[in-house]
Amino acid sequence: MSLLVIGTVAFDAIETPFGKTDKIIGGAATYASISASYFKKDINLVSVVGEDFPSEMIKTFEEKGIHTDGLQIKKGEKTFFWSGKYHEDMNSRDTIDTQLNVLSTFDPIIPEAFQDCEFLMLGNLMPSIQMMVINRMKTRPKLIVMDTMNFWMEIAMDDLLKTISMVDVLTINDAEARQLTGDYSLVKAARKILKMGPKYLIIKKGEHGALLFHEDQVFFAPALPLEDVFDPTGAGDTFAGGFIGYLSSVRDISFESMKRGVIYGSAMASFCVEKFGLERVMNLTDKEVEERVLEFVDLVQFDITLE
Repeated sequence: MSLLVIGTVAFDAIETPFGKTDKIIGGAATYASISASYFKKDINLVSVVGEDFPSEMIKTFEEKGIHTDGLQIKKGEKTFFWSGKYHEDMNSRDTIDTQLNVLSTFDPIIPEAFQDCEFLMLGNLMPSIQMMVINRMKTRPKLIVMDTMNFWMEIAMDDLLKTISMVDVLTINDAEARQLTGDYSLVKAARKILKMGPKYLIIKKGEHGALLFHEDQVFFAPALPLEDVFDPTGAGDTFAGGFIGYLSSVRDISFESMKRGVIYGSAMASFCVEKFGLERVMNLTDKEVEERVLEFVDLVQFDITLE
């Protein structure tokens, strides 16, 4: 059974305090599927690009076990483009330019061969499109993970709430959790969000780690202290890809397995921020991934004796 990833395949132009890039390949589905490919070699991608998207990247997807039969290529049109500039703290950014291009009319077509997926990753997109994908699945996947952002809370809250009620796992950052619920306390915010429908909630806190909530259980994974953080773009999507990639490889969706998935997702995200764009996560070795995961394990495990 396969993993289905829906989201943007795009171009980005990024500026951080450490430098800037020209137009490079990005997009939520790109980061998520490449991250997941280190754990599972049967990933189905559904997205849309323009005629300007390089065929070499499509070949790279296929080489990594990411099937592109669901990647629509619109002739005569341009690929979605985003440009942004990060502040000194690397946690906040300004959007310089957004060009929806092919994304403005995106109609996600799920090939028949993709219909048997057990795991579905809904990358950051318009909630109405995410909902459409769920409704177009002939059989409900074993696990549906959804990512979203503050922008949809501002312009599409009704659709967002409907879609959240249909998924198993929601991943958002701490600011988005507060905005969605109106609660500053993340514990109170988590309780409210879980009542909206999802069984699990992951709140990403950037350089401060990630929280996993399920019923009355909470798991915290710290972030790995890194010497160099060049570019946070795509880190959340890389996290989500590592998370669902691991879960789909073990086919275990228990809370204990979810905790391990958070560690694997955090490890993949830590690679992402070390270079611009996809540069670091594109060509990792299995040994590098394993060693990075063990570094996270060392952070969360310790022995203590109470006198």
